[in-house]
Amino acid sequence: MTVKQLRAFLAVAHTLSFAQACERLHLSQSALSLTIKALEDGLGGRLFSRTTRAVSLTPEGEALLPLARRLLADWDNAEDELRQRFTLKQGRVALASMPSFAGNLLPAVLRTFRDRYPSISVTVHDVINEQVMEMVRDRQVEIGIAFEPEPSTPLTFTPLYTDRFVAVVPADSVLASQAEVSWNALLEHPFITLQRPSTVRVMLEDHLRPRGRQLPVQFESHQLATVGRMVASGLGVSAVPALCRAQMLELGARCVALSDPVIEKPVGILTKPGHELSVAAQAIADALRADTGYPAGCERVVIDGQNLH
Repeated sequence: MTVKQLRAFLAVAHTLSFAQACERLHLSQSALSLTIKALEDGLGGRLFSRTTRAVSLTPEGEALLPLARRLLADWDNAEDELRQRFTLKQGRVALASMPSFAGNLLPAVLRTFRDRYPSISVTVHDVINEQVMEMVRDRQVEIGIAFEPEPSTPLTFTPLYTDRFVAVVPADSVLASQAEVSWNALLEHPFITLQRPSTVRVMLEDHLRPRGRQLPVQFESHQLATVGRMVASGLGVSAVPALCRAQMLELGARCVALSDPVIEKPVGILTKPGHELSVAAQAIADALRADTGYPAGCERVVIDGQNLH
């Protein structure tokens, strides 16, 4: 039983005339008769009683009529919904993002996306870097935004920009007036950082360990906002990705360039290999690549001679 056969059946059932049904469907009478015969053969019996003067439904045809109406309505609704999804007139997409990106850069991207596609619903999962990778790998979301994973990670990474860590210091600190601070100078102060297994925390420790340095951690938190408030209150110093600069300033802290060593890491889009993105998810990915609002201290990524932004 095909959609074409059901449409033919309904046309004849509504008009009780093969001639009028042919006009409605723009079919020849022989083509319509063959379509109805194929439907009847497939179902195993006659749906219409035909004489030289009239056409009427058999009891089986009467039973099929409401079912055919419902099936075609469902089909038309599904077809319309998919067409609207392909044209981005409706739909939904879920993405996961590490908090530093979700709380700083993502809102501007989503605002641009909403202005262009107001009928697309977006769900944002604000989770730590490791959970972003897990959610993409397990197909809980189509897109993730995170630091570049290890080469052995079974995910596709599309770089957006390279983020560089900056020092976060109290506004009244002697370090706040400097153009650049070395790690040696920063680590002379009590350190405030995110709790493990935060990727930010692990990255800092991995870069400093070969130089024989350790973070003099006195305060830990799960949230970057809490870290910023602690620094602003004078409890110590910290180091965060440059994309958090505006957030730290809003909390009352100051950001200064960090050197010796410079710690930086690509940030980009994570997807699962072998799984094509939905049209809505692809539109989100395109909006992320087109964004130009990356803050000072972040380098745009150039691929094949073209700036991604």
